[in-house]
Amino acid sequence: VLLRTTAGEIDIELWSKEAPKACRNFIQLCMEEYYNNTIFHRVVPGFIVQGGDPTGTGSGGESVYGAPFKDEFHSRLRFNRRGLVAMANAGPHDNGSQFFFTLGRADELNNKHTIFGKVTGDTIYNMLRLAEVEVDKEERPLSPHKIRSSEVLFNPFDDIVPRPNRKLKKDKPEEETKKSKVKGTKNFNLLSFGEEAEEEEEEVSRVSQSMKGKSKSSHDLLKDDPHLSSVPAVKREFYNFKSIKEEEEHDEDADSVDNETASHERSQIKERIAKKLKIDTSENAKQQPEEEENKPEKKTTSRSEELRKEVRQLKRELLEAKQKKEERALKPKEKEGKVTPLPITYLRKQKRRFVARKKIRCHVGGGSRPQTLALLDRFKSKLSQAIEETPENELSEPDVDNDEGW
Repeated sequence: VLLRTTAGEIDIELWSKEAPKACRNFIQLCMEEYYNNTIFHRVVPGFIVQGGDPTGTGSGGESVYGAPFKDEFHSRLRFNRRGLVAMANAGPHDNGSQFFFTLGRADELNNKHTIFGKVTGDTIYNMLRLAEVEVDKEERPLSPHKIRSSEVLFNPFDDIVPRPNRKLKKDKPEEETKKSKVKGTKNFNLLSFGEEAEEEEEEVSRVSQSMKGKSKSSHDLLKDDPHLSSVPAVKREFYNFKSIKEEEEHDEDADSVDNETASHERSQIKERIAKKLKIDTSENAKQQPEEEENKPEKKTTSRSEELRKEVRQLKRELLEAKQKKEERALKPKEKEGKVTPLPITYLRKQKRRFVARKKIRCHVGGGSRPQTLALLDRFKSKLSQAIEETPENELSEPDVDNDEGW
């Protein structure tokens, strides 16, 4: 199938063995010129370009079967590349006339939409041009491309016959326009005064033809009338003043009658208004005691509200008093728990004592070394004396343990 679009020609190869219903539907719609002048109403960049809806809204279109047909999934057909042609639907087994082209890999569409063909050759670049448009938030292109015409290059289904209703629907408006253009002819023989009407019609047509492109007036239509004059002035002598007076008197009588009827109507309206006022006053009088009865209730309700406010204020005051008492009780305890700081003079005295002790220790430590050395010398001398005083037999070496005696 060859689609001629505003972006160029798109050659589609159909897979009639894998998806026979979808291919048959698409071919028959192309033969019936169903897709002519339809727009690509949905464009998702990098995903799909959708069309085939004659309404252009995305919710129209019908199949050649008269109802939506079932999905046709094949294990070998997957949405793994661009240029694939598939049926658009609103759910399972809801295929009509809408279809779409893929602009890339779309694994999420597998087993959801029927693939029935692919775009072949260099025409795939024309298909990609369909997506090069500005799109709004609802994925609708601002200047959409459209299908100008379609042509079936090879039909694998020999038994397809285009429906004649499609062409009749397109031809009907043309016939209606032609019929409306035909002028109606008048048959004067059907009228009882047909001869007179026909003569008048001839005069009107003759005058209209003679006065084409000219301004029309009563003088132009009645040139031969002797009563008409070209002088615009009019004399008052020709008027009949009696008839004028009679007309004025008649008008005055009519005005007087009208005035009487108007006064009568006014009086009736006044009476109605007075009755209504009486009714309103009586109703107001009835409502007044009811309002007076309701007043003490309002007073009681207002009094109860005032009492509630006073109770709330008293509770707040009591709570504040309790809090103040608790704070006062806590203050002396905190004072007892606190350690009174020592006076500064006492601290200074302690510091002086500590410094003096440190000096004494340093002084003692400075002369301690010679004393220790002297003590060591004394200890050495004592040891040497003890060695000299002991006999030689005692200083003999101890017996060595031998294992020979065992």
